[in-house]
Amino acid sequence: MLGNRAQYSVLVVSASQKITDLFHELLPSGAFYPIVATSGCGEAKRDLISAEYDIIVINAPLADEFGSDFALDMVQDSASAVLLLVASDLYGEVCSKVEGYGVMTLSKPLNRTTLYTAMTLAYATRARLRAMDKKNRSLAAKMSEIRVVNRAKWTLIEALGMTEEQAHHYIEKQAMDSRAPKGEIAYTILKTYGK
Repeated sequence: MLGNRAQYSVLVVSASQKITDLFHELLPSGAFYPIVATSGCGEAKRDLISAEYDIIVINAPLADEFGSDFALDMVQDSASAVLLLVASDLYGEVCSKVEGYGVMTLSKPLNRTTLYTAMTLAYATRARLRAMDKKNRSLAAKMSEIRVVNRAKWTLIEALGMTEEQAHHYIEKQAMDSRAPKGEIAYTILKTYGK
């Protein structure tokens, strides 16, 4: 089902080795790799200092805390999709606390189909977050280029007495003639005229 798509890394935070083993057994390595396991929140936080994960699964309760606060920290401090597994008697209370922040919550006990479906939803969520992040970076780069081109235009106006239209035309023509981005031409202008 997920075989030919990008791979997504998974961090499983669980005091239960049984749950960790289930993830290794259930998830296809073509879509989910690597799958890293930690037994508690502290260990997971130490691991997250040097690594990022696309999907974080928290099997509550953990050895060192329940896990819902950790889940909230993860959705606020990272771009990871976060899945929180809780006992059915606590599901309503925990779900109402974390769902509004973007934490996906599942009631235990789990069956394999439900768990796999939840992971495919987490996979889709992370894919969407990746696409949005890429789009945001692209927009930020375009905005940066617009700012530097505007600074270069004003530099040409001040240094060479051009009108805004002439400065704009000059930058566009230089970019076309040299087959370079307008931002690159703008940086050259700023460097040349010391601004």
